[in-house]
Amino acid sequence: MNIFIAKLSSATTGEDLQELFEEYGAVKSAKVIYDKFTGNSKRFGFVEMNNDQEATDAIEELDGCEFDNSEIVVKKARPRENAGRRNNFNRN
Repeated sequence: MNIFIAKLSSATTGEDLQELFEEYGAVKSAKVIYDKFTGNSKRFGFVEMNNDQEATDAIEELDGCEFDNSEIVVKKARPRENAGRRNNFNRN
């Protein structure tokens, strides 16, 4: 299951997320999303866990908790929509 985490501290790293979620089970991947131009954290990230029950337990326990001096939001990630890349060149 892919898990979305928001309202992260700007200091939180993917390694921090991995350590936090490993308390609930095996973590396949953990990453914080960074702005490609500034390199600053966008203050959200994703954790992927193979075991759905462990992932559900983590979501229930961690949503609304304080982590790294920030109250985080944790929920099941929604699948990406296949809208393709935005293209501002073909506006009508």
